[in-house]
Amino acid sequence: MRRAVDALFKAIPGIASLAVFGALGLPTLSQAADFPITSQQRGTAQKVSQDGVPLSELAPNAPDSYTVKTRDTLWAISGLFLKSPWRWPELWGMNMEQIRNPHLIYPGQVLYLDKTGGRARLRMGQQLGPDGSGKLSPRIRASGVGDGALASIPFNLIEPFLTEAVIFQTNELAQAPRIVATQAGRALLSRGDMAYVRGELNGSEYRIFREPKPLLDPTTREVLGYEATYVGAAEYTRQGETRVDADGKSEIVPATFTVTSIKQEAGVGDRLALVPSREFTNYSPHAPQGPLSGQIVSIYGDGLTAGQNQIVALNRGANQGMERGHVLALLHNGAHVTDSTDPGRPVIKLPDERHGLLFVFRVFDRMSYALILSVKEPVQAGDRFTQP
Repeated sequence: MRRAVDALFKAIPGIASLAVFGALGLPTLSQAADFPITSQQRGTAQKVSQDGVPLSELAPNAPDSYTVKTRDTLWAISGLFLKSPWRWPELWGMNMEQIRNPHLIYPGQVLYLDKTGGRARLRMGQQLGPDGSGKLSPRIRASGVGDGALASIPFNLIEPFLTEAVIFQTNELAQAPRIVATQAGRALLSRGDMAYVRGELNGSEYRIFREPKPLLDPTTREVLGYEATYVGAAEYTRQGETRVDADGKSEIVPATFTVTSIKQEAGVGDRLALVPSREFTNYSPHAPQGPLSGQIVSIYGDGLTAGQNQIVALNRGANQGMERGHVLALLHNGAHVTDSTDPGRPVIKLPDERHGLLFVFRVFDRMSYALILSVKEPVQAGDRFTQP
């Protein structure tokens, strides 16, 4: 199954649903019409579909019409029409009569923005002529996901991190299988090299991690989890054993692994963890239903600051109501400055300013990983986030 889906992704760029990342929720191609839509999203769309969206909610330069292109995403299209791209239910709800399933929108279809009576409604059809003549002609089709339906946000931005970026609840890697020796005594291992491993083994495919580091809450300094640097992957190729030599002495023969992929050179002391089952999970962009705020704990990797399309760890997780698909606003910490207009010259703190958006794609008990969708200034640990 995994290989079949991987091959499908490579064969058809942009394969997926308009309302989910990569259409990963589908086990078969015939279920495109069954992509899940939450009751909240459907309720919003039904409410909006009754009379459209106020013109004040439209993006300043919303086009009168737009032809969907192959590499488009829901995020980009929503951003063309609405001020808040994550509010895709309202984009869909502008015309539920024609866009019955928001997952089945394809390259070549035309979206026409009808602005009458102080409200906006999105219609699907052919563009009007220069003189305003012409009739809208619905062009809706229903077919499997393999024909190029659009994705919400490019899946390639987060796909590598679905297995590489892991926050362990405890320092469990300290007891994980470990590399104890390398092929021909090499200091570092590359792809195709053999590694010799000791420890409890119960699978065939493993990830290789370096020593984990504790992640501390920026305010409380509490340890929220442990993040280990991803090194690569290895396959279990030969079982280890304990045997008796010719002299009757017991000797340990470690298990043999073959390094199948590498991101950094692996070496003695690196730890192994099973490759988890691939998550065929739907990622529907949405704002939190209630107040949700926190801070960035760290930048994934070795960077001190991060920019667009980089990954950050957040100090909020499932225990605090965080969900996959949450869109959050990034806040830049206001600086402390001296008020030179006041004779007492007091130090004041400037307001925090919103300067970017985050998209949450992995959620653990007390922490989450998020992709920086957009940002104006470098992001660093300690910066705050809140509901958009």
